[in-house]
Amino acid sequence: MHEIVQQVAGRIPVINGVGRSVGEACALAKASCKAGVDAIMVHQPPDPFVAPRGIIDYVQRVAEAANGLPIVLYLRNDSMGMASILELAAMPQVIGVKWATPSVLLLAALIREIPEKVVWVCGLAEVWAPAMASVGAQGFTSGLINVWPEQSVTIRDAIRKGNILLAREKIDEIADFEAIRAEELSGTNVTGVKAALQIMGHDCGHVRAPGAWPLTEDQQQRMKALLKNVGVLS
Repeated sequence: MHEIVQQVAGRIPVINGVGRSVGEACALAKASCKAGVDAIMVHQPPDPFVAPRGIIDYVQRVAEAANGLPIVLYLRNDSMGMASILELAAMPQVIGVKWATPSVLLLAALIREIPEKVVWVCGLAEVWAPAMASVGAQGFTSGLINVWPEQSVTIRDAIRKGNILLAREKIDEIADFEAIRAEELSGTNVTGVKAALQIMGHDCGHVRAPGAWPLTEDQQQRMKALLKNVGVLS
């Protein structure tokens, strides 16, 4: 992702997410290109019948529709195997991978195979950031950043400085937040963030089906208690 940072020095780069069916993904890629985004993130297709070579074909078609835009891969399932993932990462437009699977040893092996071309990012938020950083992942994605940015930045800085004990301490403080997001087969992942913002007075709407909405009464009360306990809600 270094190329993007260099190209857009002085502002935050915009990376638009695309996915779902190959037709929808290609249409979104074309729209993203027309809108002037700096890159696109291609989500692993959520089809029940997925072949490794089918995923490669999917990404290739989206890359063609993106007309040269840099691509970040969003991988949530590593069952396609190392060879196919390496083939995806080796595509000319691919500059980064959001690694959203807990297979840390496979991530380490992939980083060893492609040490410079691709930036690998922990895609499982703060909880997995220390482990993935230890094998070479750079940074992490975060839902917490929307709700309690200071805590997320503190965790990031602690990991960068090698203070893993501090990072773990701060991660433990948000355990309930991440636990709620992981419930219902992770169907509350986005729900938890939006519900927290809603509780704080920043209503940004509901999640799309098939995500869970709203939180259950128990989840809602636990989220509210957490926000009060950490001081982001009076």
